[in-house]
Amino acid sequence: MIYESSKKILIIEDDTATCNLFLKGLQIKGFHVITAKNGLVGIQQAQEHLPDLIICDIVMPDMDGYSVLKKLRQEPTTAIIPFIFVTGFDTKASIRKGMDLGADDYLTKPTTVDELVRAINTRLQKQATLKHWCANKFQQTSESLPTAEALLTDPTESFFPCVPQLQKVFDFIEANYHQAITLCDVAVAVGYSPAYLTNRVAKQTGETVNSWIIKRRMAQARFLLQNKHHTVEQIAQALGYQDVSHFSRQFRQHHGLPPDTWRKENQAAALRST
Repeated sequence: MIYESSKKILIIEDDTATCNLFLKGLQIKGFHVITAKNGLVGIQQAQEHLPDLIICDIVMPDMDGYSVLKKLRQEPTTAIIPFIFVTGFDTKASIRKGMDLGADDYLTKPTTVDELVRAINTRLQKQATLKHWCANKFQQTSESLPTAEALLTDPTESFFPCVPQLQKVFDFIEANYHQAITLCDVAVAVGYSPAYLTNRVAKQTGETVNSWIIKRRMAQARFLLQNKHHTVEQIAQALGYQDVSHFSRQFRQHHGLPPDTWRKENQAAALRST
C-alpha cells in the first residue's frame, strides 16, 4: 500500500543535509513532513502535531534519540505512534537498546529515500491493521457486554482496554488475577521496573496496575456471586485472597455493599425482572 499526503511524518534530525534529503524525498512521495532539529523540539512537535510516524536520529544535542523515544512512549497521546530510528549507530547493542525501548524499526545510515519509504509504508500498514483489529474488538465487546442489572456473562480478556503497548501487561493479569499477584510480579513478567510500569500504565489508562488487578477480580467476583452457589470464603480463595475479610473490604469499597448483601439484592432484582 502506498500512503498519500494525508500521512504526516515527523523527522527528528540534527544534521541539516540528512534532514533536507529526507524532507524533499518524502515530500516528492506525497507525505506531509514536519522537521525538528533536536530531541526537545521533536517531542514538542510530536505532542503538537501527533504525526502518523516518527523518524529519529540517536546522537543529537540536548536529548538523544533513546530519551526521545522513552519520553514519547510514556505519553498516552504519542505512545503508539510508529517510531523508526535512522542512525549511524550500527552495533548490536545499540539496535537492541532501541528495540527494547519500543522502536518499530531501525535503519542504519547511509539510507536511501526508497529504503526509508519502504520502512515507513510497512509500519503504517501494520498500524492500520492494528487499529482495524482494535476497532472490531471494541465493537464486539460493546455488543456482548452484560447489562448492569444482570451481569450474567463471565468476564473475558475484553474486560481490559485495547492498548497495544500494554497488551502483555493485561494478558498477564488475565492469566493470573486469581492468584496472589502484585505489581512486582507483573513488572517482572513484562520486563519493566515497577516504577516505570506504574507510570506507563497510569498515563495510558488512568489506572494503576494494582487497580486493574482488583477491577478484574471484582468483575469475576460479581459473576461468581450471581451465578454460582459458592460461599464468600470460597470465592475469595478462588480469586487469590488469603484473607476473606480483605476480599470483603475491597468488594465493599467498590460496590458499597458486603458480598453477601450484594448477592441477595442482585438475585432479587433478577427475579423481579423475569
